[in-house]
Amino acid sequence: MSVGSGNDSGDPEVMAEMNTTPLIDVMLVLLIMLIITIPVQLHSIETDNPVGNPPPPLTEPIVHKIDIDEAGVVYVDGAVVNGKQALEDIFRQFATAADQPEVHVKPRKGTPYRQVAMVMAAAQRAGVTKFGLVE
Repeated sequence: MSVGSGNDSGDPEVMAEMNTTPLIDVMLVLLIMLIITIPVQLHSIETDNPVGNPPPPLTEPIVHKIDIDEAGVVYVDGAVVNGKQALEDIFRQFATAADQPEVHVKPRKGTPYRQVAMVMAAAQRAGVTKFGLVE
């Protein structure tokens, strides 16, 4: 009784496929070496921060509050501002003051972002440097 493919000479059959096991082993070793040698990348930005604590200010800063309601109406210290040009004129007055006041912008929850961006852009164009968004 003969088991096999019918080759009676007793020689083993020649395989036509390439043996890829050693190739895969070498690739895995190379992959592990690559992973180990890659340096850890830190996603940080180098900044030059001042050292120490600055002295407290001698006087309280002047603060102007700008409110923006849901309809997009802008209020500066409680007074309604009519138009973009009037708002830029107010910001120019703030920017040219001897001791530049702080500008705190407080938009309400339903305020369109377009209005907030318009106020921020007007402050930047006028040269206001002490600007902040408050809650």
